[in-house]
Amino acid sequence: MKLFCAQSDLSANLSLVSRAIPSRPTHPVLANVLLIADAAAQRVSLTAFDLSLGIRTSFAAHVETGGEITLPAKLLNDIVSRLPEGEINLADEAGNADASGEPSDVLQATLTCSSGRYQMRGLSAVEFPELPVIEDGEVVYLPVEALVQGLQGSLFATSADETKQILTGVHLTLQQGSLEFAATDGHRLAVVQTTGETPDAQAGAAIADTELTVTIPAKTLRELERMVGMRPAEDAVALHLNPSQAVFEWADQRLTSRLLEGQYPNYRQLIPRQFSRQMTVERRLFLGALERIAVLADQKNNVVKLSLDLEQQEIALSVDAQDVGNGREVIPAQVSSESGDSLDVAFNVKYLMDGLKALNTSEIQMQLNSATTPVVLTPLGSIKMTYLVMPVQIRN
Repeated sequence: MKLFCAQSDLSANLSLVSRAIPSRPTHPVLANVLLIADAAAQRVSLTAFDLSLGIRTSFAAHVETGGEITLPAKLLNDIVSRLPEGEINLADEAGNADASGEPSDVLQATLTCSSGRYQMRGLSAVEFPELPVIEDGEVVYLPVEALVQGLQGSLFATSADETKQILTGVHLTLQQGSLEFAATDGHRLAVVQTTGETPDAQAGAAIADTELTVTIPAKTLRELERMVGMRPAEDAVALHLNPSQAVFEWADQRLTSRLLEGQYPNYRQLIPRQFSRQMTVERRLFLGALERIAVLADQKNNVVKLSLDLEQQEIALSVDAQDVGNGREVIPAQVSSESGDSLDVAFNVKYLMDGLKALNTSEIQMQLNSATTPVVLTPLGSIKMTYLVMPVQIRN
């Protein structure tokens, strides 16, 4: 194998696939990146795979001699990222014979640039596991804009508790004309609905006629969000599905992932249909006050109390951190109540701030019934998003 490429191309693509390198590989070759040079296509592809998440990307290069090799991902990335800009030459050669006289699986690659020359040992590409391929599964086409919108509004609400594995992913429901993203950690719930009309008419229907539901690990979707966020909004991503795998494909990149097994909670039944109280408030004003008062809230269980004042048409945010101090801020709001009385309700301040950051509109609406029942926040205009959070019981 012998190829010439730009340092910037190799460095950018190595950085991308290295996110799928396991921190503790179960087999030595999984710590490596698979590099394939295609002389016919004049392209180089890089692949990393931790047996759950796989990332493949490719870029144009001048390939004199095709071939494939796996090289230590971290070492290669660290070297290439520090090289000066310009052309890089990468070539490999078979390792020496082992003690028995048989050819060794260990290969050697030489990387040459304007400032120097580096050699590193690699392993045969034969040892590298194949990325999953879905040939007969469902195929849907997801607009990049809708995909990014849904991920930004749901990923933050997934659980980090591996004992509740099904909650560590985002539940994706695909129906004709719409996509629904749902995530919950048991204390809060984020649901985003977006349209699913692909701009590419030749790609087929945007969403399959039949309903599809899958739960995809948050780790996978964070990488997907990062990768497609660099694509033009009018692009579409092909999603291939079978009962155990999901494969996302677009342009010159591919991301594969296992699906999470198990029954996802029936989250729709958790959302109240009627509310006796509601308020409308400027999102940035509300978020700014919460961020300031959270400095004290951090001292005592992250709890902030909201007092909805119907008469004054305002909300008072307060924190009383024992042995530390207390804080109080008041912001204007449109408050209404069927019962005609005000209400005190407490929350984990982090949950409120996370939701307000995701509800990316100028004004938000908060709806509730009592201090102990689910509270729903929605953006006014823009995306169709529902953020449900459970209040914290106030102990007097």
